[in-house]
Amino acid sequence: MVLEALAAASSTSSSASPPSTSNSNLPPPPEDAWTRASQRLLPRWKSLSHSHLSPIPISISKVNQVDAARLDIEMSAMLKEQLVKVFALMKPGMLFQYEAELDAFLEFLIWRFSIWVDKPTPGIALMNLRYRDERSMEIPGKVRTGLEGPGLTVAQKIWYCVASVGGQYIWTRLQSFSAFRRWGDSEQRSLARRAWLLIQRIEGIYKAAAFGNLLIFLYTGRYRNLVERVLRARLVYGSPHMNRAVSFEYMNRQLVWNEFSEMLLLLLPLLNSSSVRNFLRPFSKEKSTNSAEDDSACPICLASPTIAFLALPCQHRYCYYCLRTRCMATQSFRCSRCSEPVVAMQRHVESSTTTRNLKR
Repeated sequence: MVLEALAAASSTSSSASPPSTSNSNLPPPPEDAWTRASQRLLPRWKSLSHSHLSPIPISISKVNQVDAARLDIEMSAMLKEQLVKVFALMKPGMLFQYEAELDAFLEFLIWRFSIWVDKPTPGIALMNLRYRDERSMEIPGKVRTGLEGPGLTVAQKIWYCVASVGGQYIWTRLQSFSAFRRWGDSEQRSLARRAWLLIQRIEGIYKAAAFGNLLIFLYTGRYRNLVERVLRARLVYGSPHMNRAVSFEYMNRQLVWNEFSEMLLLLLPLLNSSSVRNFLRPFSKEKSTNSAEDDSACPICLASPTIAFLALPCQHRYCYYCLRTRCMATQSFRCSRCSEPVVAMQRHVESSTTTRNLKR
């Protein structure tokens, strides 16, 4: 049986040999066949690989975005303060007439040297943020981590300036002009009245939309204001390698001074200024020889008494209103000069010795 199997295998091999000889007659493939095939299949492979990849969601800190807006406002206020100091010697009140133009000029300068040249504003830069065109997220596979993506386009930059700088200036001037012309008075003609009502309605709608945008921002963390939402200009992190090291030194200092000032405002009205003055009198540099000079003035208001009254029993001279108010405010009022309790007060009359006691 083994011989029969070997014979069958030899017969099958002999019968299969002609096709192999026929295949050997085919021309060999070119040397760059693999290169051409890889170049032809590479776009398909990229499309298939990116079709299964979704952008990685990333959340931008809402606190950083709000702080950036606040820092930009503070920067504009600092520039305005320095610019006002330049015109300090000019006619008073001149800059008040052009305050809207001054604010618009400063905002335009900040926009021109930051957003227009593809740079973040000072506040945005301090918070490690930058503007990105959110429409780039619509292209699949272009943005994956939330940090890529191009900046704002030229059209977005121009519309940002028109809305944030020009729109704010026009609205401020329109409100001041309508208030100066008294469009809201009922005695004015109907056209001005209707224009004033239209301005108030537009302002109410804008404030309601801004409040709704704020609620959406607090929930999603995108678009701080309506201008960014309409232009689809989103704030994202500028550098992924920046450490978020928050220093609470300034915050602690502010809290300490705030609490200290509130404590002083609470305790100062409760303190008796005369007792504090008497306590500090031994440490004062005034000489005792000046006491005779000071006796002619009221120790409370430090002025010459118009209606002179004497504190009993020490008989030091006071203004009537100063002494009366202190006696009514404090049940155990002590003289500001000698710290002796004041039990009564009498009218000071130099020409006669007749006096009248006023009991408390």
